Amino acid sequence: MRLTRRFSLPLLLASPLLLAACSPSAAPPAADEAAPPPMTGAAPAQPDTPTPPPMTAAPDDRTASAVESGPNAPADAAAQDAGQARTRIERVLGDADSYERVFKALQQGVASEDRAAVATLMRYPLRVETAAGKREIADAAAFQHDYAQIITKPVAQAIAAQSFDTVFANQQGVMIGSGQVWLNGTCVDQACSRSDVKVVTIQE
Repeated sequence: MRLTRRFSLPLLLASPLLLAACSPSAAPPAADEAAPPPMTGAAPAQPDTPTPPPMTAAPDDRTASAVESGPNAPADAAAQDAGQARTRIERVLGDADSYERVFKALQQGVASEDRAAVATLMRYPLRVETAAGKREIADAAAFQHDYAQIITKPVAQAIAAQSFDTVFANQQGVMIGSGQVWLNGTCVDQACSRSDVKVVTIQE
């Protein structure tokens, strides 16, 4: 089809505009500028974000208590242990002073091998459990007679090594060592402000 002269001039003028609209406005970026480089592994740290300091574990209260109650414990920790032992005895058994008096008398009597003195600290019949078996000691005379079979070396060592400040106490009484000796008392008055404390069990 032939264009008439009347339409050929406008078409010629519009051609550059159509070409400009269809052509890209700028040259496409180079291949290495079109996209960031591929990432491998973990994402890199952001330079503007400060790195936090390494975390350190908080001190464990249980560990601190164990250290303070060891053989190198400071004097104030020992005093605290003493207060706790006495407080527990007063709360559970009453009259901690009576328990302490009998405890110290037992230590002194066993250390000096004073059989008569130690015999007065027992409540009869006394329950005894040794390598020879279980039995009951009827009275002080029988106790002194069998003293070496009752206050054996392990029992004597447990008594000597124990401190009253660290004794264990519950409703069964006050325990020496790991259970080699048990002290218990009967209340002398209704308020249990005074107690008749004796050794009630000896066992290896």
